[in-house]
Amino acid sequence: MIKYDFRSCQKGDCLSMWQVNIVCDGEAWKQHDVNFKMLIANYESELIVSKKMPDGQRIMGYKIEDISDAESLIEDCAKFAGFSADFESL
Repeated sequence: MIKYDFRSCQKGDCLSMWQVNIVCDGEAWKQHDVNFKMLIANYESELIVSKKMPDGQRIMGYKIEDISDAESLIEDCAKFAGFSADFESL
């Protein structure tokens, strides 16, 4: 079995792509949507999931190649009140 230390992956060295899942409530989106859009523009990412729920909650998923970018995006999203994020391997 091959093991990978994803903490040390460099762009293109990893076998997996990553999906960063971001959730926020409607009020948080109203307050931070412009800043969030500016933030996400700094990452090489592809929007693969986007849902607006009836209660205003937003659910977004971005495909990211670089594990360190996925981790950074999660940390950056935590700076916005009402946002939460995690990631998983695709």
